[in-house]
Amino acid sequence: MKKIEAIIKPFKLDEVKDALNEIGIQGITVSEVKGFGRQKGHTELYRGAEYVVDFLPKVKMEIVVPDNLVLTIIETIQNTARTGRIGDGKIFVTNVEDVIRIRTGEKGEAAV
Repeated sequence: MKKIEAIIKPFKLDEVKDALNEIGIQGITVSEVKGFGRQKGHTELYRGAEYVVDFLPKVKMEIVVPDNLVLTIIETIQNTARTGRIGDGKIFVTNVEDVIRIRTGEKGEAAV
């Protein structure tokens, strides 16, 4: 099993969620996060004063899936979340050793 974490722009969340739903993905955890990468934030003007916004709002999606679905999910997220502009985000894939469903005690892929 793999855990896919995608950091995307907030306005792309519904579009990505709908695209994942279309390919049969149902379990997604979403968090509102802040961060920056190469873009290093930006400068804004507020009441005549300039200030730097270095942590930009993003959305973090977490999905745990069987190995055979990883490439399909990555392609779906990539194609849906891409705007072609800086700050589109990143996708991280890590191994998951085990999953346990608290309610039933199921383990492994059955618990996903």
